[in-house]
Amino acid sequence: MSGLQGVGLLLLWGSACLGPPGLVRGALVISGDQVALQEPSGAAKSLQKRSTNEDMVEVYSVRLDCTVMSRFAHTVMTSKALNRANSSQEIFFEVDLPKTAFIANFSMEIDGQVYVGDIKEKEKAKKQYEKAVSSGKTAGLVKASGRKMEKFSVSVNIAAESNVTFILTYEELLQRKLGRYEILTRVKPKQRVQEFQIVTNIYEPKGISYVDAHATFLSNELLPLVDKRVTDNKAHISFSPTMEEQRKCPDCEGTLIDGDFLVTYDVNRAKSQWDIQIVNGYFVHFFAPPDLPRVPKNVVFVIDRSGSMHGTKMAQTREAMLAILKDLHEDDHFAIIQFDDSIDSWKESLTKATKENLDEAMKYVSRIVHSGSTNINDAVLRGVNMLVKDRQEEKLPERSIDMIILLTDGMPNAGVSNIGEIQTNVHSAMGGNMSLFCLGFGNDVEYSFLDVMSKQNKGMARRIYEGSDAAVQLQGFYEEVASPLLLEVDLRYPENAVDSLTTNHYSQLFNGSEIVVAGRLTDNDLDNFMVEVFAQGFDEDFKVQGQASVEDWDVLYPDEEYIFGDFTERLWAYLTIQQLLETSKSGTPEEKSNASAKALDMSLQYSFVTPLTSMVVTKPDTEDGPDSPFIADKLTEEQRQKEERVGYQRHPQVAHVLRPVSNYYHSTPIYLVDGDPHFLIELPERDDALCFNINNKPGTIFNLVRDPIPGILVNGETIGEKMIPPDGQINTYFWRFGIVHQSLGVRLEVSTQDIVVLQDGKQVKLLWSDTASVKGTNVDLLLTKDRSLTVTLKDSVKFVVLLHKVWAKHPYHRDYLGFYTLDSHLLSPLVHGLLGQFYHGIEYEVSDLRPGEVPEKPDATMYVKGQELNVTRGWQRDFRKDVKNGENVPCWFVHSNGTGLIDGDATDYIISGLFKTV
Repeated sequence: MSGLQGVGLLLLWGSACLGPPGLVRGALVISGDQVALQEPSGAAKSLQKRSTNEDMVEVYSVRLDCTVMSRFAHTVMTSKALNRANSSQEIFFEVDLPKTAFIANFSMEIDGQVYVGDIKEKEKAKKQYEKAVSSGKTAGLVKASGRKMEKFSVSVNIAAESNVTFILTYEELLQRKLGRYEILTRVKPKQRVQEFQIVTNIYEPKGISYVDAHATFLSNELLPLVDKRVTDNKAHISFSPTMEEQRKCPDCEGTLIDGDFLVTYDVNRAKSQWDIQIVNGYFVHFFAPPDLPRVPKNVVFVIDRSGSMHGTKMAQTREAMLAILKDLHEDDHFAIIQFDDSIDSWKESLTKATKENLDEAMKYVSRIVHSGSTNINDAVLRGVNMLVKDRQEEKLPERSIDMIILLTDGMPNAGVSNIGEIQTNVHSAMGGNMSLFCLGFGNDVEYSFLDVMSKQNKGMARRIYEGSDAAVQLQGFYEEVASPLLLEVDLRYPENAVDSLTTNHYSQLFNGSEIVVAGRLTDNDLDNFMVEVFAQGFDEDFKVQGQASVEDWDVLYPDEEYIFGDFTERLWAYLTIQQLLETSKSGTPEEKSNASAKALDMSLQYSFVTPLTSMVVTKPDTEDGPDSPFIADKLTEEQRQKEERVGYQRHPQVAHVLRPVSNYYHSTPIYLVDGDPHFLIELPERDDALCFNINNKPGTIFNLVRDPIPGILVNGETIGEKMIPPDGQINTYFWRFGIVHQSLGVRLEVSTQDIVVLQDGKQVKLLWSDTASVKGTNVDLLLTKDRSLTVTLKDSVKFVVLLHKVWAKHPYHRDYLGFYTLDSHLLSPLVHGLLGQFYHGIEYEVSDLRPGEVPEKPDATMYVKGQELNVTRGWQRDFRKDVKNGENVPCWFVHSNGTGLIDGDATDYIISGLFKTV
């Protein structure tokens, strides 16, 4: 059912109860036809037409309830709405949830009738709805949504004067990282709500050491509304502003509730070496002993310097490595290997992290440059051989941990390129004696290859997302593994008292983290429940043992015993399924098969949406006939990455259809250059447009705008295809613009990689992977991630630069930019350039319409600037509303590089530098 049939309303604003550093977002948005470029979420209000029906749908309740019981988070999102219209309306429920969470339930209540999700084996669920898919009626509900989220969304048609309640439940085991747990809720309701409430209750029987709560949108007036009550073993945090308190300003309807609501906490660890909870025949053991000395580490950094690491990636890698080297302890040993198709080492063996050695290493790192292809196999094996050799020669401390940290952004394409062979080689060489941590930089890396290879070698993998914070991501991952406390940690329980244990042996325990083991009790005689932990410590073996004591929950929480129920069993099931899914990716063929079968059985038994199951909900019948079921899947990391890659591919050309131009224009002229490159002059006062192409060799710099009065200059540099296409035609595109306003002291360089702003001697650098709003004295920048940059010069013109992302592995195409001019009337009469000369209008007449070479594209005669030109009716695309598809704009096409339409010849506009005038 199309969202155009009614009001599209995102009812739930997006929230999460998750382990750090998860980010969750969503929106409560009234959808309608856009009138301009979408501005980034959180940076400024959305530019949208107001729907005539939006007041007919009232969202009167939005509530999030998160209950944390011994780190196991149970989150319920509830949203209620009423359709006040006298006709049916389509309402959308949309929320982002942490990708490590499992959806446990979803239901809709419509006028007393409840529709509940049914969790089934994925293949069986697929058969149930594939018929609806073929008819285009069913949507897959869960999609990738940023670094750590996936989006759940569903729409339903609600009859006139009807109510709807949406309830989504998900569960997750919070992970301790860097000494804390985080519960993060991103709230963006976009409108004031009668009942708006965030409630978090935390129950930790061993005691809570600290709790903090804050929000990015909290003003001094709102801060007292955060109710935080903490006892020894319970914390209650709530935030419930009234309609009036939500108001953005006294005279406006907008809401100021827009941002992140964050709760962080940790538990007491000084009382004992562990925390064991036993409820209803299941136990969970949390192990993170305090005050342990760190174990020295021997780390080899293996850094990809291949050609694909050029530019920002390489710069951020150098930046992160310099910070990481500063954090090495003097008792650590380290080595640096850089590789492309060849392998280079800083030194032939590991070196102690003294100040002198670190200073020398930093100089080496600062000189790493990109080149060549990618030989992962030989680079990692070089690092392994270093560690093996230094161990044999007793150059490393006996009690220390050996690890390799591999950073790469691509597929192996030099040396051994077969992924399975590389994994076998590395696993055999490491021999279970060291850990491999793999960092996959960017979207082109084969993450599943790195993920499996790291897990085969006592490590883990992490995706590093391209963005301005990539260096911070690299440092953050290193901090998690920088301080090992124990090695070969073995947690033991009475064999005759427990079964169905989750993993109880870990290669290492890092400072700030936590080991969690759960199992089922077979003997209710808890007087004999002895627990032992064995490990290797800094200077001696670590061993603790003791009798597990059972907490009396009725005494700890006398008024809330009904809350806890079977949480230990569900925590055990959650952890078991997670570990079985990991085994299904990296074990032997038999282990993979058995693990998948068991994970499927448990997912069905405990009603979890996992990669092996789907949730099917049959929506109610509507006036238009029976509606189709919808399905919610759980994405794997590989599926998320595939979705992200598809989003970067160039959209295929759309069919050209001649339509009345009045459908396409706004009230003011728009002047743009986009594509390869197409210049388009939109003239709404004539319901018409003019267009022409400029063709020249790659690397040519053209002047687009030049106004000598304020000193405004816009130049653009072209780039060609990666290689000559089969048809032999090389297209060029603009990939870099230089923008100057001399009077305001502003200078920008905008490329397909980044944006650099220089004003008053200060430089700001942004990446296209950012979403940001930068307000300066004389210039405002509005950056929408991977989409658009709006440049507003004080009391002057506004420019918009669009980024067209192309699949990085496309054999021919590259990323390119489009340039759009708004408010051009504010420039002086002396403005000129390939675009600027048209800013104050152009007089022309068209007559003698006649058939052209293509039936749909007639020719005509144009009289302009005292010349008679043969022109063709064609189409160009305006991408302001849709950066992928564009909007077809009929125009009169002037041939031969615009000859006769532009002043002089196209070569007259070629200049020698990006910020030059000649």
